[in-house]
Amino acid sequence: MTWENPSNETVKAVLESANTIAVVGLSDNPERTSYQISKIMQEQGYTIIPVNPKVDEVLGEKAYDTLTDVKESIDIINVFRRSEYLPDIAKDASQTNCRVFWAQQGVINQEAYDYLKERGFTVMMDMCIKVAHSILV
Repeated sequence: MTWENPSNETVKAVLESANTIAVVGLSDNPERTSYQISKIMQEQGYTIIPVNPKVDEVLGEKAYDTLTDVKESIDIINVFRRSEYLPDIAKDASQTNCRVFWAQQGVINQEAYDYLKERGFTVMMDMCIKVAHSILV
């Protein structure tokens, strides 16, 4: 089955019910898109959990090496990595308490989509979380 994003109603419900977003690939460089979007989402009231082994802290929050290292409850996993990394990130995601996986605009991987859907995830791909939030919430 070809990947497909959920309805706008589902995306809106996810955004309205979420408090915590783990951001895989979050850079500490303010010039990077991952930083800019995460900062805006933080300003909208979400708690951001950076997941990047190359940084210690981003946006005032402690960074983790991998999703499986995160101790806090996660509502949305937002991914800023290239498409070829999604299958491995999906496997890590399945070991967390989170069941929402969001790959940013331009990031799509059918294998990861199938893997996550088989495990009960709501999956968004090729969609910017900030744009969806600004339109739907």
